[in-house]
Amino acid sequence: MLEKITFLDDENQEAELYVLEETRVGGINYILVSETDDEDGVCYIFRETEVSEADEVSYEPVEDDRELEYIGKIFQELMDEEDTPEK
Repeated sequence: MLEKITFLDDENQEAELYVLEETRVGGINYILVSETDDEDGVCYIFRETEVSEADEVSYEPVEDDRELEYIGKIFQELMDEEDTPEK
């Protein structure tokens, strides 16, 4: 079962998203999320921005095109590995 997390948007409205995959690149944590519990829906990549003393994590969407393309390729590889049956 996939982890479901709650985000607050710019208008302070709650949105629940499924975490499809997580990775750490260059010391930064990234998550791949979707409104559905599979990668067939629209996916978003978020970057961790801070962790509070209460262990609450803040994320922001990755908007830089180069970073988005690079991290997107990593997530694609990770998702492809999960889909490959083990021998």
